[in-house]
Amino acid sequence: MSVTPGQQPAAPPERPRRALDVALRIAGGVVAVWAGVLAAVLELIFAAGAWELVKGRPDGVSKAVVGISATLGGVAGVVALTVLLGWFAHAAVGTRWAVALAALPWFVVIVAGGVRTAEGDLALTGDNVLGLAMVVAGAVTFAVLGFRQLVAPPPAR
Repeated sequence: MSVTPGQQPAAPPERPRRALDVALRIAGGVVAVWAGVLAAVLELIFAAGAWELVKGRPDGVSKAVVGISATLGGVAGVVALTVLLGWFAHAAVGTRWAVALAALPWFVVIVAGGVRTAEGDLALTGDNVLGLAMVVAGAVTFAVLGFRQLVAPPPAR
């Protein structure tokens, strides 16, 4: 195809590009929702397992050391995972409210973990200090991420 110096080539159609962008944003939103569910389930499993490990230790210094290290490691892991989820949701969807796509399913699964089933199973008990610390850390981190996204100035285009 030859173009004369004064003539511009025809612009490609914009429609397929826009549809691809919307499809990728929707797919990113779905991944963010499922990542929030997966993160909450993994956190509940870790909290229950680590708490059973701490409770099974004999009283003394080793029980305190294991409990403190499990709590600090669990809380640090929750904060890091929550920040990663918030970043991914915002990057994948591209809107300010995208952090809610990961936060809402996370909260639903965490609340469901604190409700006793008909069989008597309970993932998050009231005496599980590690689990409660992880829930508070995750909730506060999601709240801070959401607040930062809402008050940040819009990006320059």
